[in-house]
Amino acid sequence: MRSILAGAFLFIFLGPSPNIKGQTVRLITLDQLEKRLDQGKDTTYVVNFWATWCAPCLKELPHFERLGIELQNDKVKILLLSIDLPSKLNSAVKPITKRLKLKNEVLLLNEKNQQAYPGRVDKSWSGALPATIFINRSKGKREFYQKEFTYDDLLKAYKSI
Repeated sequence: MRSILAGAFLFIFLGPSPNIKGQTVRLITLDQLEKRLDQGKDTTYVVNFWATWCAPCLKELPHFERLGIELQNDKVKILLLSIDLPSKLNSAVKPITKRLKLKNEVLLLNEKNQQAYPGRVDKSWSGALPATIFINRSKGKREFYQKEFTYDDLLKAYKSI
């Protein structure tokens, strides 16, 4: 009886454990993303554009997870930005996020014109996936890559920023 009461107490006052709750995925527009990137002037942002239907994207996501773990003491923020349609949030994005046990922040692009956003992200982006941007505003650095990363290449690109 004591253990049941203790468990109920922990659940009520501390909330469900992260394993029960799972990863939260928020919708975001490109304007909101820009504002977010502007807030962390001394932070390096790694923004990976991916989709649940993109095999190379899914293959490289664990590399971003490893980078996040290994750089947890650095001023770095890894954002995994799905370009799936917002209607796929519950049927595709959340299940993949859970299956891959993603710990980095997962966002879902919420743009009305799915054809216009690649040019807004980077003029050289054809829209092909995967794609990644490294941004450090305080250093005035921004690098865009339209390719699949190995872990070593990802780490090298991060260090170049």
